[in-house]
Amino acid sequence: MHILIASDKFKGSLSATEVAHHLRDSLHTVFPGATYDICPIADGGEGTTEAMVGAMGADWHDAEVVDAQHRSIKARYAIVHKTHQAVMEMSAASGLHRVTDIPLRPSTASTLGTGEMMAQAANQGAQSILIGIGGSATNDGGLGVAIALGYRFLRQGNVIQPTLETLLEVDQILPPVTPWVLPVQVACDVDNPLLGPRGCTRVYGPQKGVQDFAWFEQHLAHLASLAKRDLGKDFQNIPGAGAAGGLGFGLMVFAHAQLVPGFELISEHMQLAQRIQNADMVFTGEGRMDAQSLQGKGPVGVAHLCQKHHKPVIGVVGSYEKTAALDAIFDLLIAIKPETMDLADAMKRTPELIHDAINEHREILVRISTEL
Repeated sequence: MHILIASDKFKGSLSATEVAHHLRDSLHTVFPGATYDICPIADGGEGTTEAMVGAMGADWHDAEVVDAQHRSIKARYAIVHKTHQAVMEMSAASGLHRVTDIPLRPSTASTLGTGEMMAQAANQGAQSILIGIGGSATNDGGLGVAIALGYRFLRQGNVIQPTLETLLEVDQILPPVTPWVLPVQVACDVDNPLLGPRGCTRVYGPQKGVQDFAWFEQHLAHLASLAKRDLGKDFQNIPGAGAAGGLGFGLMVFAHAQLVPGFELISEHMQLAQRIQNADMVFTGEGRMDAQSLQGKGPVGVAHLCQKHHKPVIGVVGSYEKTAALDAIFDLLIAIKPETMDLADAMKRTPELIHDAINEHREILVRISTEL
């Protein structure tokens, strides 16, 4: 029997790679003669780079950049051996997790570090970039990226380096002296526009400390207006423009990026459909599965591919919301967290709970395998 393990991370507990290895070790006791294909997955958010590196040959690189509040940090990204594609996450440089030690200041939060990471990857020989943009601390429309890539911002004919707070003073944008030429693909699983009721400010801003919606909308609208007039880029209403505080918009405008559904992009690079076809059984999972998981999350994407190729799929999760929609796409869902156990305790004991849950479901797993 050949088993594919295509698991996502258990956020705050185990990475996707660690989950996959613990699943494999636990399944050895149920299927001792099986062979395994380990394929950590992601959907474009945090963990995307590690999942890609776990599935493909790549080298890690450290970029000297700034975080969202302009403090010096090192951000890791990878370059794939075969394709020379840089794989990175904006959260490595400009993520919310980077600034949890200080009060949130969204008016000064910048994607400059993300742009610096992109530029350093280009200098290291990357021939293209794949970037996941989940987990941002920013709401600057990609202004910081534009500065890092060499775009020039003018005020009354003089070049300035604007912040979001001074953006309204800018009256012209000029392209870089050395144009950005690397192809960029953006793993993005939201369809929000830049502005309006469904825009980045009103939908995602509050979790980053945004309170004055009108202030941010005014500044981002000015950036969009300049981009349309001076650069010929009118992307504010493109689905996904509002991702990561408008970074989806910024990457389309300033890096000529293509926005692609995250799971589809990652699974294509990992040749996931082919690996599912080669498997007899497939295991996937994440920390929490609920109705939101149906909106482009990795394990549900795995399950849909398994249905397409008529392969049994088992979801191993921390916990899940029992819904008909989830039940319809999984042959079995296994929650590893006992209902009476405290979540914090469960997160510390995830490897043990995975092992116990697999053993507890040994008989039904064997029955599923005999029906192949």
